[in-house]
Amino acid sequence: MTGEDGRMTGMGKEDIRSLDLEELTEFVKALGEKPFRGKQLYQWMHEKLAENFDEMTNLSAGFRETLKRRCHLGEMCVVDERISRLDGTRKYLFELRDGNVIESVMMRYHHGISVCISSQAGCRMGCRFCASTIGGLKRNLAVSEMLGQVYGIQKLAGERVSHVVVMGTGEPLDNYDHLVKFIRMLSDGKGLNISQRNITVSTCGIAPNIRRLAEEKLQITLALSLHASNQEKRKTLMPVANRYGLDEVLDACRYYFEQTGRRLTFEYSLVGGVNDSEQDAAQLAGLVKNLHGHVNLIPVNPVKERKFVQPDRRVVEAFKNKLEKNGINVTIRREMGRDIDGACGQLRRSYLTEEGKL
Repeated sequence: MTGEDGRMTGMGKEDIRSLDLEELTEFVKALGEKPFRGKQLYQWMHEKLAENFDEMTNLSAGFRETLKRRCHLGEMCVVDERISRLDGTRKYLFELRDGNVIESVMMRYHHGISVCISSQAGCRMGCRFCASTIGGLKRNLAVSEMLGQVYGIQKLAGERVSHVVVMGTGEPLDNYDHLVKFIRMLSDGKGLNISQRNITVSTCGIAPNIRRLAEEKLQITLALSLHASNQEKRKTLMPVANRYGLDEVLDACRYYFEQTGRRLTFEYSLVGGVNDSEQDAAQLAGLVKNLHGHVNLIPVNPVKERKFVQPDRRVVEAFKNKLEKNGINVTIRREMGRDIDGACGQLRRSYLTEEGKL
């Protein structure tokens, strides 16, 4: 039986890949093993990326059998893989132990491999232009399932993942505790040791948890999905704005910078005829001018269930130029994987529809 957090409950098996080294050491001691076995087991799971207990050859046969009976590794399998003919982006659909499916994306840049992972199966935030939220939230992902996406793609790629973005299906700050533990374990020197400065977390604006995250003193990049230049327009695009007003969210972002010294990214999906006017650009510049960050413009990826369309390229460039004239650091996100259902939630939704699960 699986709980909301993805951990096995009741008489089920223990999800040991979600345990940090201290927790794992206590767990193996409770099984009657020496404490150093915890370190060995941790190394197999998080450095050598073992996919089953039989690979763990320096553990005794008896201990491995106990682990098989009592534990699992948050296993997942690839049920679909799509490769872009445009840029080589690879999109993976992973099936979890309980039958839920999640998406991950591998993008190759000059600086190395970047992986975009999901933090939830589904999403309850309801953003109007996003396919992830259609069908609602199924459950949070366990730490092991978040790590498993990175580990699985690294093994499939045959080379080291250098950057991780938590920007796939789900709202990361709605799965707060698991997110923070995931970041600490991913950046642990005893595991993959990915620099926290190479980890980005995207949020639609859960203000209290932005403040909580600031106090963790992590060195990650925080990206706010802004998508509107004023509160009223944001409410029409993002239901979360009805609970956390724009002023409150931006105050939390300011606090994040004060506590961490880390510049923020403001994600702004440009929707044709909705939020792409010259007035929108001027208002946006006023909002973020003193917030120590930069704006990432994202021409919206069309979703067939929605009526939103991309602006004309000239409109995008004019919007960018208006921001720059107001002193804003701005980039236009390079489109990746558009020919393979590249937008968040599209591949998962297509699969679930075909399987009759939606």
